[in-house]
Amino acid sequence: MKKIITLALTLAVLAAGATVTTPAAATTAAIPKGFLLYEKDAAKKDDDPETNWKVVNSAKARLAVNPCDRSTLAATGRTAARTVTFTGVPDFMKVEQVILYGSRASAVSAVAQVRAALARCGARTDSGSSYRYASSRLTGVGDEALRISGQVYYGRKAGVGGDRSVLVRKGNAVVVYLWAGEYAKPAKGDWTVQLRDARKMTAKVCGIAVCG
Repeated sequence: MKKIITLALTLAVLAAGATVTTPAAATTAAIPKGFLLYEKDAAKKDDDPETNWKVVNSAKARLAVNPCDRSTLAATGRTAARTVTFTGVPDFMKVEQVILYGSRASAVSAVAQVRAALARCGARTDSGSSYRYASSRLTGVGDEALRISGQVYYGRKAGVGGDRSVLVRKGNAVVVYLWAGEYAKPAKGDWTVQLRDARKMTAKVCGIAVCG
């Protein structure tokens, strides 16, 4: 379990701060301060040594959902991005990410790349356990959306530890809400908050994205 959470936390740090080379990333950010749902929480003073908020403005940030752990995934054509990450000791993390692309076509391509990565890196094996990804299409939110799970398994049995995310594209914007922690076998209720947040953001993102 510790290994899975450590991996998830490492990916979160990379999502917030890792860089890739892309011409569009140099474009001035167009996401207003305070636009993301969790920015207000992140701005509050927190003296708890076991929790941490981080807000990073970088179009070069790794995509939060990244099965193959590649910095280039869905990176081409970005013009702005903001990533809000919360970590709680010992085993909880949530990530909110809003990415703007220079065109609708670039955003469509980004989602296609995520689908391909899920197919290509759907399972990773390490020391008798495996980490497996699964996804399904979501309807009624954005132009296209995915519900994604990552879960540790021992053989065919689900272990403890995983991540649950919702990824939505609306126009030229891609939105991600990811939670990671002590999940057992994937259950429908695992995505309740992420889907709620994704619906909220999708309803307002056209204020900064091109949705027509």
